[in-house]
Amino acid sequence: MGSIKNELYAREIATKWNVRDSGVGYVTRFEVKKEFIDKYEIHQVGASHHTEWWIPAEELEQLNENIVVKIEIIGEYRTHI
Repeated sequence: MGSIKNELYAREIATKWNVRDSGVGYVTRFEVKKEFIDKYEIHQVGASHHTEWWIPAEELEQLNENIVVKIEIIGEYRTHI
């Protein structure tokens, strides 16, 4: 599982992929405990702003346990009818 590191990249994924594939895309924001996230490397997967933490899917529950603020939706994108 990749975790999106920055908002610009997250908006690109929501608008270019999620909306195309499912009709809607969301961008969320939340904070994770530093001691947890520091265990993972940041990888560049395209353009300079296409950066993400690579967190294995089997560690998703641990990621969720280390979220320290309420998850906030900061963008919602839908297909135009």
